[in-house]
Amino acid sequence: MESTLEFLQQLLDPAKLIHAGGLLLILIVVFTENGIFFGFFLPGDTLLFTAGLFSATDILKVSIYVLIATICISAILGSLFGYFFGKKMGDSLLSKKDTLLFKKKYIIAAEAFFVKYGGLALVMGRFLPIIRTFAPIFAGIVKFDFKKFLTFNITGGVLWVFSMLLAGYFFGKLYPNAKDHLEYIVIGIIIITWIPVIRTYLKERKGLVKKSE
Repeated sequence: MESTLEFLQQLLDPAKLIHAGGLLLILIVVFTENGIFFGFFLPGDTLLFTAGLFSATDILKVSIYVLIATICISAILGSLFGYFFGKKMGDSLLSKKDTLLFKKKYIIAAEAFFVKYGGLALVMGRFLPIIRTFAPIFAGIVKFDFKKFLTFNITGGVLWVFSMLLAGYFFGKLYPNAKDHLEYIVIGIIIITWIPVIRTYLKERKGLVKKSE
């Protein structure tokens, strides 16, 4: 039991993930979190920010250019996987009961975001946990035009990776000691990125309740 908890704690801690598996584990996590439904709980924004900061301070011995190139590819491929998974498994996903690794409310949140913003949800959603995982899956479920999906997917993936990695990288260059207070930075990023997701879900849930009355 303790070893399982330690493993989960390590998965949720971006610094521990990087120390444990370096670039390879970063790529696996990014791929999973960007389109595989059970990867929604993995760190995305905080992992990229931390990777950029660690690259700047030589904790991670990988250049920022290599990080940007490889992580962009991983993020784009992850969303592509999510799209085709949603396209093939859409009906079974919509009828699937809630489990530990799947909650229908996540599909509802992604749907609300997608209905409101259309294809741009695939770009904007990159910067929001849960939406980042389920937006490409929902796009596949509704069979969103693949050429448009590909354009939005590449645009969103590149913008997300560039912004989060470079934010961490330049922050690390300006404040090298920031690595000693990383937990507070991570908490701040989590709070900022989760607020829009929670608001979107609560608003959609309220609308569903009103419709049922």
